[in-house]
Amino acid sequence: MVATLVGAVLLATGCATVQPTSAQRHSTPAAVAPTAESSPVRSAAAARYLAIADAGNRRLDTDFDRLTGPDRGSLPAARADLRDAAATERRFDRSLPAIALPSATEAVAHTLFTVNEARAALTTEAASSTGLPQLHVYEQRLSAANRPVEQAVTTIRSQLGLPPPDTS
Repeated sequence: MVATLVGAVLLATGCATVQPTSAQRHSTPAAVAPTAESSPVRSAAAARYLAIADAGNRRLDTDFDRLTGPDRGSLPAARADLRDAAATERRFDRSLPAIALPSATEAVAHTLFTVNEARAALTTEAASSTGLPQLHVYEQRLSAANRPVEQAVTTIRSQLGLPPPDTS
């Protein structure tokens, strides 16, 4: 059950990243073709976004790997892992406004900040569970909280010329 919770939270992490394929590195999709915003501005924003996303993903991977591995079935360990995951989500949220984003992406970044903060608050609430059965009650709520994060991340990545996040 904890594995299901972990999978739900990890599925749509606001800072999901993937490596572009060779074809993606050498072409610009029509949906993200250069606009009035200069391509160098968008490229710089994309690089900074990936830097904070990669850092967050490494930390989240560690937390969630522990939840499905050595910490599986241990409430104190699961609680600690979830608290760390929430802190990681908040670090991402604090870093996102520091990126000079193209104007069209600013509103989406604000939305991402808002929905990711709500998800981090729910993750913190789940971490306060007093038993594994109580913790499992949060699975559906965390899955629902992931959906708006996924949508905002996908939009930002598209606007920055990045491939969609890996949700496998």
